[in-house]
Amino acid sequence: MNTVFVDTGYLLALELSNDQNHQVAKQHWQNVVNSLPPLVVTSYVFDEIVTFFTKKGHHEKSVQVGNYLLRSPSVQFIHIDEELFFQGWAYFQQHNDKDYSLTDCISFVVMHNFGIEKVYTFDKHFKQAGFLIEPLGAGQYKRPE
Repeated sequence: MNTVFVDTGYLLALELSNDQNHQVAKQHWQNVVNSLPPLVVTSYVFDEIVTFFTKKGHHEKSVQVGNYLLRSPSVQFIHIDEELFFQGWAYFQQHNDKDYSLTDCISFVVMHNFGIEKVYTFDKHFKQAGFLIEPLGAGQYKRPE
């Protein structure tokens, strides 16, 4: 079974009932959970998730989601080392025509380096970068305020 990258927006949509993509993410997850492929999350995605919940005053949720990602046998945690960071930085600099975040660019590099073609996301940037996105029809992701 092919490995799938998991982006911040997808994980937040699963956890936040007020997220615009919550129902779609929840339905998608229910469809894939029984035949779950190996999942990849980077330390940068992890940081975005933990920081989001902490800034909203939900430290316990940060810890809960963080520990789930770190302990799940289905999730491969990839720490962004110096080499991956500079590859992502180079990708970021080369794509000044896009509004990619540095985390996006590092994610693209990780996906390319590990041969990952599919991502669970609501961020159109992954499609722009040539990756297959699920759930199908996923558009621009906006984080809830």
